[in-house]
Amino acid sequence: MKVSRAGTLLLAAVLAAGTATAAPRTVTDPQAPRALPADGPVSVKWDDPAKFTEIRQSGNRFEAERGDWVQQIARYLQTTAAKPLQPGQTLDVTLVDIKRAGDYEPWHGPRGRDIRVLRDIYPPRISLQYTLKDASGRIVSEGDARLSDSGYLQGSGLLTDSDPLRYEKRLINDWVKRQLTSQATAAR
Repeated sequence: MKVSRAGTLLLAAVLAAGTATAAPRTVTDPQAPRALPADGPVSVKWDDPAKFTEIRQSGNRFEAERGDWVQQIARYLQTTAAKPLQPGQTLDVTLVDIKRAGDYEPWHGPRGRDIRVLRDIYPPRISLQYTLKDASGRIVSEGDARLSDSGYLQGSGLLTDSDPLRYEKRLINDWVKRQLTSQATAAR
């Protein structure tokens, strides 16, 4: 009996330790980060993702909260937005709202409620605030950007079809190419 009790206690300790060190499993977890670590000229932060349209208006809030998709979008934004910046320039970005492409349609029954359905009526949208500064710290440009692509299903993309965030990443690519690059090069 002593071995069994000791084994049970050991298993409980391992499970408790594993839970304490495990990464957050949902984007709304209070322990989940709300900013990326400083790495290069672009900083990205966000408030509680529970306030994002993706979760507030989801047909399946449980599935919408799963994973670390906010951090993945933020990391992609951080690396992509750094490319057109001139030496010494910095960019501060706050993700204000995210609505991923597609939505859950629970009326398709128990098996269908966990499937993200892509339709034209569910386009990806990202709202962000940004501040671009030159090497001396002077603000070169700042503003709000509302990124959306209502024709996201017709567009061709350079990103892989297996990436679940390909439509949101394409929004970021378009914003960086269309707006950020011209602002960064004009501020030389």
